[in-house]
Amino acid sequence: MKIRIIGPCGSGKSTAARALSRQLSIPCYEIDNLIWDRSATGVRNPEAVRNRMFQEVLESEAWILEGVQHSWTMESFRQADWVVLLHPHVLVRDYRIIRRFVRSRTGLEPWNYKQTFSNLVKMVVQWNHGYDPDKILRLTAEFAGKRLVAAGPKELSAWADHLMRNEA
Repeated sequence: MKIRIIGPCGSGKSTAARALSRQLSIPCYEIDNLIWDRSATGVRNPEAVRNRMFQEVLESEAWILEGVQHSWTMESFRQADWVVLLHPHVLVRDYRIIRRFVRSRTGLEPWNYKQTFSNLVKMVVQWNHGYDPDKILRLTAEFAGKRLVAAGPKELSAWADHLMRNEA
């Protein structure tokens, strides 16, 4: 099975992908980890490296791929058996973004990069409040037959349970 998850900052994409990965025994991948060289701080992978890693994921038998990126990742939507749009309330996302910032800055939660106050503002104002869910619905309209819009991981877990019962 192949599942593509998209949603705004703080929507729970990574949490949902990891939970579905455990529940369905399917590997999950974060698109951010294809973009960024995690062995260095603030260094992007060259596009050729990013694209090669992306293609390797797509060629896998099963995957859960999560990320907000859509322009260069459209093939993942085409190949996915399910396209999941996460869209919890904007204030829930604000809370999650701020909580993640505090937890990562205090060392309570590991994070892929050093969180800065300017990045926090960008996440809340630009990436969260500036996120256009209608744009994503239009972008994924051709996949409406395999698209699921969910408020969060609990709803996805119930959906996966239902899916597993029907496939058994």
